[in-house]
Amino acid sequence: MKKAKAIIAAGLTAAMLFGCGSAGDESVSGLSVEKLEDVSQPEEAVAEAPVEETVDEDVPPAEGMVRSYFTNEWVDEAVNSNRPLAVMYPINKEAQPQYGLSNVAVFYEIMEEGSMSRQMGILENWENLERIGNIRSIRDYFVYAALEYDPIIVHYGGPELYVKSILTRDDVDNLNGVGGVMGSDYGAFFRVPEGSTSEHTAFTDGSHVTAAIEKAKFEKEHRDDFEGESHFNFTGYSNPNTLEQYGESAVEATEIDMSGCFPVTKSALKYDESKGVYLKTLYGNAQKDAVTGEQLAFDNVIIQRTYHEVRDDNGYLAYQMHDTTRDGYFITRGKMIHVTWEKTSDYGPTTYYDEAGNEVVFNTGKTMIFVIQEKGGSFSKFTVNGVTYAD
Repeated sequence: MKKAKAIIAAGLTAAMLFGCGSAGDESVSGLSVEKLEDVSQPEEAVAEAPVEETVDEDVPPAEGMVRSYFTNEWVDEAVNSNRPLAVMYPINKEAQPQYGLSNVAVFYEIMEEGSMSRQMGILENWENLERIGNIRSIRDYFVYAALEYDPIIVHYGGPELYVKSILTRDDVDNLNGVGGVMGSDYGAFFRVPEGSTSEHTAFTDGSHVTAAIEKAKFEKEHRDDFEGESHFNFTGYSNPNTLEQYGESAVEATEIDMSGCFPVTKSALKYDESKGVYLKTLYGNAQKDAVTGEQLAFDNVIIQRTYHEVRDDNGYLAYQMHDTTRDGYFITRGKMIHVTWEKTSDYGPTTYYDEAGNEVVFNTGKTMIFVIQEKGGSFSKFTVNGVTYAD
């Protein structure tokens, strides 16, 4: 602490007058001089300025921690080494709330047949979860979306005609709750009725999945050529991407209404400026984790326009998850920009670019991805801050 020093300089001038008195007179006419003593002034108290703690974002907060491939948050090294789960969650109103959502790093919503959508969560650090689900069937385009995370796929069946060929590939590991030709359940699932119809009663948990992986002889850790470190282009908390660098090209985006794309669920997001995240709603209500009661919150939002087809009279859909220069939108910190995206291989990451061709920078945290139909599709319109985007 800085200290004040008091220095006193004393100068003494004495004029001594000698008079002409009588002999032996030793009297002195002059000044009576008082001896001056050094006086130390008390130190002035100086207010100590608060010391601002600086955190080096490149230094782990604890030994053995690394940056998550999918959120950029600090996680134990084992979390990055282990493969995530790709869990198929129904989005039906009667299926809410659901378990395991707090561990979702990346969340997808894509339309399926019957004007209904479905969700897929990429779950990290799932081993200790006491319940995951409920769990429903899968579509092949969800598999293609999932593969870039190198996951264990957790689902409850699916349309065999369209899903069997991808699920039974040697490189695709899946736990199938209905068993059969698309893969075994390996004992991973259990039922919890709780008054729901049977289709909404299938669950699993961390210990069941771990045992099933061992039984199936699946690799629990990522393959050697997994492209995790290049999956998303992240920035840290100390240097957030506010999109201000895009000027007027970045529009206000605090209320995102996806009901034009998902008319049954009316999925929507609202920006919480105090926390810098987007809060998710379904059917006009907060979408929450059944255990924690926390509303789903995302730091990044992608709206990804995708080529699609109607496959048959049953309304089964196909989405082309491999493509180049399709367009979309990136939303973060209350702003939105137009982007393009490409994905050129099953295991390669989907990459997003701004209009100048630069890879989009994601903020540290979770990501919501809406895969929607391209322009002109039946479910291709969405609204941001009252402005409808259809073209």
